[in-house]
Amino acid sequence: MRYEGQNCMRIPAFSLLCAALLTLPAAEAQTRLLRFPDLHGDTVVFTYGGDLWTAPAKGGGATRLTAHPGQELFPRFSPDGKWIAFTGQYDGDEQVYVIPSTGGAPKQLTFYPARGPLPARWGYDNQVYDWTPDGTAVLFRSLRDGVSTGDSRLYTVPVAGGLPKALPMPTAGAGDYSPDGKKLFYSPLFRDFRTWKRYQGGWAQDLFIFDLASNALTPIDNSKRTERDPMWIGDKLYFASDRSDTLNLYEFDPASKRTRALTKSTQWDVRWPAKGDRGRIVYEMNGELQILDVRSGRSEGIRISVPTDGLATRPSLVNVGGQISNFDLSPKGERALFVARGEIFTAPIEKGVPRNLTRTSGAHEKFPDWSPDGRHIAYISDISGEEELYIVPQDGSGPAVQLTTDGKEMRYRPLWSPDSKKIAFSDKEGRLFVVTVADKSKKLVADEKRGQLQDFTWAPDSRHLAFSLSGESPIRAIHIWSEADGQVRRVTDPMFPANNPAWDPEGKYLYYLSDREFHPLIGNNEFNFALTQSTQIYALALKKDAKHPFPPESDEVTITEEKKPEEKKPEPKKETVVEIDYEGIALRASRVPVAAGNYGGLVANKGHLLYSRGGDFFYGRQAGGRPALVIFSLKDRKETVLQDGHQGYAISHDGSKLLVRAQGQFQLLNAAPNGAQGKKTVSTANLQMERVPMQEWQQIFNEVWRRYRDFFYVKNMHGYDWEALRRQYAPWLEYLGHRTDLNYVIGEMISELNAGHAYIDGGDFAAPPRPQVALPGARFELDEAAGRYRIAKIFSGHNEEALYRSPLTEVGVNVAPGDYVLAIDGEDLTAAINPYRLLRGKANRAVTLTVNSTANAAGARQVTFQPVSSETDLIYLQNITRNREMVDRLSNGRLGYIHIPDMGGNGIREFNKWFYNQTRKEGMVVDVRGNGGGNVSRMLIERFRRQLLATGFSRTSDDLTTYPDALIHGHLVCLLSETSASDGDIFPAMFREAGLGPLIGKRSWGGVVGITNRGTLIDGGTVNVPEFGFASADGRWVIEGEGVAPDIEVENDPKSVIEGRDPQLERGVQEALKRIQANPKKLPARPADPDKSK
Repeated sequence: MRYEGQNCMRIPAFSLLCAALLTLPAAEAQTRLLRFPDLHGDTVVFTYGGDLWTAPAKGGGATRLTAHPGQELFPRFSPDGKWIAFTGQYDGDEQVYVIPSTGGAPKQLTFYPARGPLPARWGYDNQVYDWTPDGTAVLFRSLRDGVSTGDSRLYTVPVAGGLPKALPMPTAGAGDYSPDGKKLFYSPLFRDFRTWKRYQGGWAQDLFIFDLASNALTPIDNSKRTERDPMWIGDKLYFASDRSDTLNLYEFDPASKRTRALTKSTQWDVRWPAKGDRGRIVYEMNGELQILDVRSGRSEGIRISVPTDGLATRPSLVNVGGQISNFDLSPKGERALFVARGEIFTAPIEKGVPRNLTRTSGAHEKFPDWSPDGRHIAYISDISGEEELYIVPQDGSGPAVQLTTDGKEMRYRPLWSPDSKKIAFSDKEGRLFVVTVADKSKKLVADEKRGQLQDFTWAPDSRHLAFSLSGESPIRAIHIWSEADGQVRRVTDPMFPANNPAWDPEGKYLYYLSDREFHPLIGNNEFNFALTQSTQIYALALKKDAKHPFPPESDEVTITEEKKPEEKKPEPKKETVVEIDYEGIALRASRVPVAAGNYGGLVANKGHLLYSRGGDFFYGRQAGGRPALVIFSLKDRKETVLQDGHQGYAISHDGSKLLVRAQGQFQLLNAAPNGAQGKKTVSTANLQMERVPMQEWQQIFNEVWRRYRDFFYVKNMHGYDWEALRRQYAPWLEYLGHRTDLNYVIGEMISELNAGHAYIDGGDFAAPPRPQVALPGARFELDEAAGRYRIAKIFSGHNEEALYRSPLTEVGVNVAPGDYVLAIDGEDLTAAINPYRLLRGKANRAVTLTVNSTANAAGARQVTFQPVSSETDLIYLQNITRNREMVDRLSNGRLGYIHIPDMGGNGIREFNKWFYNQTRKEGMVVDVRGNGGGNVSRMLIERFRRQLLATGFSRTSDDLTTYPDALIHGHLVCLLSETSASDGDIFPAMFREAGLGPLIGKRSWGGVVGITNRGTLIDGGTVNVPEFGFASADGRWVIEGEGVAPDIEVENDPKSVIEGRDPQLERGVQEALKRIQANPKKLPARPADPDKSK
């Protein structure tokens, strides 16, 4: 039995593709998956396998430019073709570099720490787009001054060195200069890495011409879908759009305002087009590069062969001791059982060597369970192409035996019966099965209609299974299946949730967990409650005549009687027989005498109970105490903590040993109150496997495909042929050169479903450690005349809160805007040195600045500060403080303002910080622009919709109280934007549904099919499947794919924002004040004193 933390749902596995896909392309064969190309003269440059390569524009063999564990991306030729700018990860994060186009040492241009590593859907920070027309600077997109990951800007950085300069536009994605450098063709939004095809929600990018002198904005011929990849060639504008369902190239003539299609692909998207010289555009299509001549309108494919050394795809022996997903113990605790990177191992406790029992790099094995007789290990594997049940000899002396052949869904948790003759397992559909090992027969035991069933456990007689199951309501009760008659019977009260049954080894009691403590926790900021620490442990007597498990205690005298010695004969081991009187059984529950708490992982051992006890859950901060592994003595009725802070445990079948995961190690303990005294560390250092990347990547591809087949929120897959889409993209797997290529291929496949929250991310690929840069909570600027840097701005903080600590404003740090920084930690800082280069590697220690009010050393002083590693929170605080002050000024103090950045930990934190102290305002502007989503919108809507029902007064206070408390008796408006997303979509929709006030701004993202965690992929990568659809109260799918349209559409045009205005916020204040004027809401005055004498 094992309890591997709160989420032990390690996910599926999978089959290999045909053998042909395992063969690397021949030396001169065409290589596909050439990414992010650019073109100059007779040469193309691109990324393959994470490195930069050049090749002849007519095709042929490629030449490597870079070779580094990190990635080099987004290459762009300089106007003269002598240099290539790119985004590189040489020091761990993404920075802008240039390299000679013929090869050589790269030169780093930017040093401010890049945000990341970002999820794949957000792309990369410091993404290079182009050069300035004169070739003196590189154009790139960065998040350095943004708050959310959708809040980027365009910058230029001089090739000669210096700090980047932001372009005027407040937000920007891709952009390209006009030939004269006076205008920019750009998108204010960025979602270029999103895996969502044919998207037409509020975040769909439009393209504009921005006049850098006047800040005027001119739209082109935009559609309701995506326009991206802007390119300015001569007097025409070029871009990619999926207005015809597939991304194709288009030409726009600013003079005639006419648009024409240049490509007309119906299956494959035009990806990452880039303008070259001579009126040409190079782009990706179906994994290969093509060049379009914009004058003739003809495209030609380029056959390029990349002579890669195949380092990323080379089979290798790898240590996987740090990638353990499941674990268990042998029946008596002599060996440990692990799943690591999809392989099954046994390892000795002290002496001997580990054994790899499966050796299948291209399959995902999981959920192993050691048979009580010690002979076999049962597990789930997808070696056949679907998830099936297998057993294998524990010593590796024979091949694995497949017990099932009908897998068509994810399967969970094989569990041997105590007699080692049967195995129970469940599946994604909530079905519980029992397989008889001898004849491989399978029978259905139970069917849970509301999710998965995973807390099943065998009775000691191997003839009963206990588990939790729902009935007419979603509440689950404990049920027992009897092999004798095949019946499933409920044994606990269906009104109260019960789970995690655990059989007494003697078969007399069934222990379980149930939420039966109803005294709540009361909040500090409002009179409201939350139930926590509400679970109790119960013992269910199986027989009517059973004794109370915890009878009243009484001290009695012990009488010692003299007895004649008797010859003891060994008694034969009795077979445990479980007898159950079902009549009235739910009334025979007794509470185990321990306090209510947050419990899980309950196991009943001889004389003891074992369980995990956790602290209170706090959203956005650490829980109130680490989970503790506790043993409870049934005789002494005392608890003992065996391990404080653990991530799961397993118990041997004989009940003698425990394997505990804690602090990154596995410890073997005796299953007794003093068991921690002799604990032993179980080494996982020698768990090794032969990793074959191409096999592993094909397994991942298929596992992701199966997860979408099994869990996508509607069975019809939005009408698409899911099997056909697998066939369409599978041929690309032959050309994978890097783990990120696999994410790209999978992303293309899942994006065909036209759904939000379809994500693939991470995986095992080499990357240097990211630099830890000390940040001062300030911005530098260069005084070119003096050749010295000075502090241009210091971010104000809320130094009472660690989140908003501003280092240079703390007590004792004597620095002001305008001060020159002459040295950092004693190293002279001149114009030739980027100040952030001198701050690398210092994020976790104090930094000393030499500063002065002039650029001279005379009179300089030294100040020491404790840096922060990110300035994002300080930038956010600056922005919302400016907004709050604007609302206060425009409304003369009558309106409150609150911004909710997400619907998770940060969002609920900001709500609690700013809502309760503004409830007496006459109204409030509720701002969810840029809200990244989460799951707390329902909590916030409940508070915003509270209505005044009564008031209360006292002689000791001039103020009144409201019933209910913590309400706004005033008018509300809600601001939303294109990047209000997920639960940030739902909030404004429900704000309107509840009649709280108008929505002002722009149409939101439109992604509301929710996701959850189904476990990592075998190499640690993650995948999210849209699982939980969102519908209206009258039964219609809503919001998904369209977004929430505002009642009053207001554009925050760049010119206004550059001038310091916020038209959306201004309109929000106007609308709130208009409603106050039309229908004032005032709290009532104190009633006259009643005279009751008459």
